[in-house]
Amino acid sequence: MQYEPTAEGLLKILEKLRAPDGCPWDREQTRQTLSRHLAGEVAELLEAIDRNEPAAICDELGDVMMNVLFQAVVAAEQQEFTAEDVFRNINDKMVRRHAHIFGDAKAETAEDVAKIWQEVKKKERGSAEENPSILGKLPQTLSALTRAEDIQKKVAKAGFDWQDQYGIIDKIREELDEVSSALAEGDETHVDEEIGDLLFAVSNLTRFRKRATAEELLRAANRKFISRFQKVEKMLAERGIPVEQAGITLLEELWQQAKQ
Repeated sequence: MQYEPTAEGLLKILEKLRAPDGCPWDREQTRQTLSRHLAGEVAELLEAIDRNEPAAICDELGDVMMNVLFQAVVAAEQQEFTAEDVFRNINDKMVRRHAHIFGDAKAETAEDVAKIWQEVKKKERGSAEENPSILGKLPQTLSALTRAEDIQKKVAKAGFDWQDQYGIIDKIREELDEVSSALAEGDETHVDEEIGDLLFAVSNLTRFRKRATAEELLRAANRKFISRFQKVEKMLAERGIPVEQAGITLLEELWQQAKQ
């Protein structure tokens, strides 16, 4: 059976999979189990974007879309809302928040657009704020590093920011010293707390520089580490030595070669 290459076609496929005579695995999925798959698919999409591989990006976008629509199918079964409701809500929101395109507002720069966006969001929430703190309405993210940068951006707008990046580097050194002190104390809970402070300080440096985010830089570092370690594995294989039997001395020697 052929299905149209549209959102409606994908919805029909998902509904078929969820039917009583459909796929046993798909019928067992819940909102909670699907959310775990969604997080993984988003991560794979980000990785494909980092590699700048259009074919992979196209494939991963499809996986993300399938997971999103799968949630709508589950909600429709429970008579909560439908995929049509999802599309209607986001269409209305996009029109509402782009008043400079679909309304009478004026915007000449990206900053003007951001102001309009925030004004509309404030009206959507109503005049009474549940939390008056500037940190009361932080966006939710899959990454704690991204959330840390969001916190830092909020307080920086209020004037609570560093004068230059070297001040942040001094703070990183201070936090690293506190990790060392906590390790010397032998208090594991304190060590965990100080490592968290260190990560927060490092993410502050990436935020201040206004270039790549901490999340993007860490993904790049992950790819670099994987590439180098795979070179080490290849060199060990050429010598007929299993990785588990190489020992730290040989591993470090080959690691330095891989870095070259």
